[in-house]
Amino acid sequence: MRPTRDQAWETLTRYTASESLRRHALAVEASVRFYARLYGEDEEFWGCVALLHDFDYEIHPTLDKHPQDGAPILREEGFPEELIEAALSHAEHLEMPRDTQLKKVLFACDELSGFVHACGLVRPTGIDGLEPKSVKKKLKQPSFAAAVNRDEVYRIRTGKNPLPRGTLDALCWKVQEGCAIFKSSVGSPSGTSAPRPCMAWWTTAFSPRRNSRRL
Repeated sequence: MRPTRDQAWETLTRYTASESLRRHALAVEASVRFYARLYGEDEEFWGCVALLHDFDYEIHPTLDKHPQDGAPILREEGFPEELIEAALSHAEHLEMPRDTQLKKVLFACDELSGFVHACGLVRPTGIDGLEPKSVKKKLKQPSFAAAVNRDEVYRIRTGKNPLPRGTLDALCWKVQEGCAIFKSSVGSPSGTSAPRPCMAWWTTAFSPRRNSRRL
């Protein structure tokens, strides 16, 4: 049985109390779902993987446990192996091959989603109109959003199963557009019901001009 978004959100919120971690999960989900729709993939399934990729971080905050010790929990919850393997693949230290488009997209969107969101917080217009050059400039400032792992962002190009040249610029656009989907979300990450995207944003996000910037 394929998991639903509500099931993934319920599991996430049961193990994750931090609102900032929930917001991170939603930002990654928004970006990953954007790519799923762009590539004609299973948007609901990709979104569930994104929501759950860090679900155990509060109970397993160190690399000797996260995310690998979360896998048995997901199995007990009834999530399929395909989802578990994809979620685990975002961790560089596990050295798992990113041999599917989903795994590559999840890794690419993970750290950068949080960083793009942070960039938007210091701009009067938020992430609206945020250019890749501005994101890359902020990446070079270690004091800005210091919790974001720069090495993880740059390994999009240089790490295991790297993505092509030009990916960082394209990804900045797609993450921005994906996160914008949640700009008019209803609800709060602290609630028991998962915030839902305002579907009107899909029309803007999939304009021909923006759609030309591909991963």
